[in-house]
Amino acid sequence: MIGLIAATAAGRRAADRLAASLGDCRVYQEASVAESVRLAWSQCEQLVCFLATGATVRLIAPLLADKHRDPGVVCVDEAGRFAVALVGGHDGGANQLAGRVAEALEAQAVVTTATDAMGVPGLDTLGWPVTGEVAAVSRALLDGAPVALAADRPYPLPALPANVQPDPADPAAVIHVSDRTTPWSAQDPALPRVVLRPRSLVVGVGASRGVTAEEVLGLVRDALADAGLSPASLHSLASVDAKAGEQGLVEAARALGVELLTFGAEALAAVPVPNPSAAPLAAVGTPSVAEAAAVLGADGGELLVPKRKSAPEGRAARCTVAVARRPPRGRLAVVGLGPGARDLLTERARAELRRASVVVGLDQYVDQIRDLLRPGTRIEATGLGAEEERARSAVRLAQQGLAVALIGSGDAGVYAMASPALAEAGADIDVVGVAGVTAALAASSLLGAPLGHDHVSISLSDLHTPWEVIERRVRAAASADLVVTFYNPRSRGRDWQLPKALALLAEHRDPRTTPVGVAHSVSRPDQWHTVTTLAEVDVTTVDMTTVVVVGNTASRTVAGRMVTPRGYRWQE
Repeated sequence: MIGLIAATAAGRRAADRLAASLGDCRVYQEASVAESVRLAWSQCEQLVCFLATGATVRLIAPLLADKHRDPGVVCVDEAGRFAVALVGGHDGGANQLAGRVAEALEAQAVVTTATDAMGVPGLDTLGWPVTGEVAAVSRALLDGAPVALAADRPYPLPALPANVQPDPADPAAVIHVSDRTTPWSAQDPALPRVVLRPRSLVVGVGASRGVTAEEVLGLVRDALADAGLSPASLHSLASVDAKAGEQGLVEAARALGVELLTFGAEALAAVPVPNPSAAPLAAVGTPSVAEAAAVLGADGGELLVPKRKSAPEGRAARCTVAVARRPPRGRLAVVGLGPGARDLLTERARAELRRASVVVGLDQYVDQIRDLLRPGTRIEATGLGAEEERARSAVRLAQQGLAVALIGSGDAGVYAMASPALAEAGADIDVVGVAGVTAALAASSLLGAPLGHDHVSISLSDLHTPWEVIERRVRAAASADLVVTFYNPRSRGRDWQLPKALALLAEHRDPRTTPVGVAHSVSRPDQWHTVTTLAEVDVTTVDMTTVVVVGNTASRTVAGRMVTPRGYRWQE
């Protein structure tokens, strides 16, 4: 929850506006501003103070305890011109919150964190635990000094500055990416170092009934320590389905802050292991729980620590563990950029663009978002007609362990890149879809409410679909009385399909009264739109950047806007 604190009437009005925009907010109005701040500090993850920065500093100074756990605080001035990330920029999310506040209030975000200001990813913002001399290594990054990147294996990191290289001469600092406790030797030079801890380790656990969380935790920690593995890289615990509700196991996973994965006995029994046993076979139906669960939980990865038992004093062991390493997985984000306007690009899309080390897309779409990319981002841009090439390239790069963003206009899943990419992508990479505002939705918002009832989208391009199939779909939509949105309606070399499609619709709805909306280059500088009728629409104004929406028999033009009634009874 976000706590909002204001001392003046103007501040309270701005706080109310912000609460309506962001949601999950509470406006604090206690007996004093100081009391409001204290209460919000104890109840909220973030605070927005409509106060001077000096006043806010004095109010929160006695409350500051730990930069990793304190709430993020943003200050907004009395005139609502600036949203200043004051404390907790990274861990408290204040930098990101400042951007959201600025957008909601039409203000300017002020972020002074050096890495954010320079477009360099903060080492503590990558989603992995980080240990070591973060400040010193960050200074080397920002100063342009040579920084060595020492990764045990390829991981999907975001774009890093050009001064970060695998093996630079005379490095000033080192970034390790490793699940090993100490990924350097005593002979290595004494340099500032940080270690990023990928979540790569899965601990399989076999447990007898009544095992305590303490026994599980002790054995897990000992097994990792003896193998030189970091508990910060723990991804999950894994066991057999029969132990999904075992209290000690559930509590141990909760204490470690990881998920408890469970698998069926039949699946576990199919995993080859070095140390099968008759005891678990008799008890739960598989000759191995700890080793087999570790390997399954790690997606078939390498078994690092074979099964070992706990050694409690005075009684038999109730717990066994084994450790496996998940193979690194590249990451493919399929990102919809929306119809073109920057304010219709979602926050999630922005975040994925900055998380990527490689961006793949049509050249004109890359140009739209080039300024949002981090320095050092690799760009693979191609021209029109290379969709399959782009999809294969994006998947291939992700399979190399990289963080890839494959971009397209509108929503990537609607006549765009998600389909060819996911047809190529296997289970060896992580795939993330990022929704975008489609051309149909953006056009609808301009035209009125044409999609108020059942509707269908049909592409008139016969490049990938035979016209016979397209015509059959148009006839079906016409006879079903659906509102129809036409994508790719007309080009210089393909000018007869739109008139033919409109004629097919006219066989089932009155051309004189059926409204037609034409929206060109929606949300872009040359945007225009018009509402006409099926009988009067001028198809010569339509091109490939145009969306054509044809109403159904209930659609009407009301005050120049296209409206398709929902069918509410109260409107009858």
